[in-house]
Amino acid sequence: MAKPAKCISVDQARQLQDNWVSTRALEIEQAQGSVDTREFFYTVDELQEYLDYVKDMSKKQRIDNPGIRIYFAAHDSNSDDKATVFLAPTDGDTMNSNNNYNIEALNSSGGGWPPKSY
Repeated sequence: MAKPAKCISVDQARQLQDNWVSTRALEIEQAQGSVDTREFFYTVDELQEYLDYVKDMSKKQRIDNPGIRIYFAAHDSNSDDKATVFLAPTDGDTMNSNNNYNIEALNSSGGGWPPKSY
């Protein structure tokens, strides 16, 4: 199998993570009063299962090329968990596609603690 066209190098990934930490992490820590996670974990099987579900449900809705949007999110203040992300299906494969609210989003990822740098 060929490497996907949008892959980035380890150095590029590290630079992107460093940029995020240096421009956002301190402000979030100050606003929340503690460090927050900045990375989330899914197994490949969990992601594949969700992608297969989105493809199947989209096909039933006559959507040939669905997309996935990844949203930053936060649990409510009563939770020990803080930041999270969720994956939301779209009705097309462009940035301008609409969210497909007929298919449930995916959450329940695990946030690394303490946060792991890339």
